[in-house]
Amino acid sequence: MADNYLERRFEAFQIKKNSGGKSMSKKGFTQKTRRVFVTGGARGIGKAIVKAFRSAGHRVAFCDIDEAVGKEIALKTGTNFFHVDVSDKEALEHCLQQLYSEWGDIDVIINNVGISQFTSITETDVEMFDHILAVNLRPVFITSRQLAIHRKGQETLNTYGRIINICSTRYLMSEVGSEGYAASKGGIYSLTHALSLSLAPWHITVNSISPGWIQNENYDLLRAEDHVQHPSGRVGKPEDIARMCLFLCHEENDFINGENITIDGGMTKKMIYIE
Repeated sequence: MADNYLERRFEAFQIKKNSGGKSMSKKGFTQKTRRVFVTGGARGIGKAIVKAFRSAGHRVAFCDIDEAVGKEIALKTGTNFFHVDVSDKEALEHCLQQLYSEWGDIDVIINNVGISQFTSITETDVEMFDHILAVNLRPVFITSRQLAIHRKGQETLNTYGRIINICSTRYLMSEVGSEGYAASKGGIYSLTHALSLSLAPWHITVNSISPGWIQNENYDLLRAEDHVQHPSGRVGKPEDIARMCLFLCHEENDFINGENITIDGGMTKKMIYIE
């Protein structure tokens, strides 16, 4: 039967031998140890992403505004924590520079951090709107730009790079009083495709993930009827998003670029159909 199994195994061996790096194989995928940075990694989806990459054997650093919880997660997972307010441009850039100095490069950046402040349009002032964009949208540009600048200055080209931006189904389906949140997520959706083109010369793919209804430790359990109404019979978990992040970071998946992947158990399609 036509199969390139032996060729792929030999290639994986050669990569490991030549790089001196640790490699992992799972279900046909070859994965080297990567240097991963996650924003907003202390809670919810971000925490699940930190744990997933660390469990897979990668070097992981994350930042968060919650210092106490961030230090606790770092201690439990064996990761590096940076106490950073991502709306502070200088603080975020300094964090990245520290990682470049320590690691030499960053292979994977996951822009997860985000806030949602839903207030009526008459009560949402310009300062609040700007703050939401400064936390949710602007860091995506800052981290991506800094990675491009760093890669441009390297004598030896790193031929692997991944940026994953956590978007939301709310980029398409807005709610009353969600102007700031909707605008930030819509911006991430568009920015992802633009970055995928601009960062291609440095072999960096850029994709976004749009979670639907994700339940985590900050929310009460849903009523039984809510589960029944959902197409998949349940709501999403942070781990559902973390697994997709791992998938996109497999070395073989370098042809997935500029895409937005919706993970909501089919809820978006159900709502569109009803409308």
